Amino acid sequence: MREIRALVFDVGETLIDETRIWARWADRLGVPRLTLMGLIGGMAALGRSQTDALRLVRPDFDLTAESAAWRREDPTGLRENFDADDLYPDVRQALGALRDAGYQVVLAGNQPPQAAGALAAMDLPVDAIHTSAEWGVEKPEPAFFAKVASVVGREPAEILYVGDRLDNDVLPARAAGMRTALLRRGPWGFLHAARPEAAQADVVIGGLTELTALLHPRV
Repeated sequence: MREIRALVFDVGETLIDETRIWARWADRLGVPRLTLMGLIGGMAALGRSQTDALRLVRPDFDLTAESAAWRREDPTGLRENFDADDLYPDVRQALGALRDAGYQVVLAGNQPPQAAGALAAMDLPVDAIHTSAEWGVEKPEPAFFAKVASVVGREPAEILYVGDRLDNDVLPARAAGMRTALLRRGPWGFLHAARPEAAQADVVIGGLTELTALLHPRV
């Protein structure tokens, strides 16, 4: 890992605990929170999207229309969004320690337009924040990871991409020539870490603070 100069982090279930978001969705759709959480876990196990869990509860579910209606009804609420209270406890400390150690620290994940402002408002110790909405391309598309390398300004082999999923994070980042860390966190993280393909990650970690022990200080 001595060639690593920059770390790029996924957002959902890597930095952000999405429990409160899904709890609010359950309340809105009128189902017990545990029911929706279980359906999300089922979708993770089947390799399907979170939105499919919402469609199981309401077959005619339209994410765009429902989000717009929710925004009209509760314009000042968090709704399907997040704030600093949703950060995992190790995030701020780990990002700060890595930056203090001389690494470039960047956030880049599949997120809607409003997520960039929400992350910026947290005043995290990072060098840049980017989202799929900003770039017009989502993981696992190769163009997303090409954009990561471009904005970081380094060779792919100098970048460690950190995420909780094999399909969206580890495998496409590896195909782009980056080093990868699979985080055992959230439904996808625990499920994917148990799969044989997890061996393709450079490291499998249980928390972000483990990265500081794995990487040599660059200052």
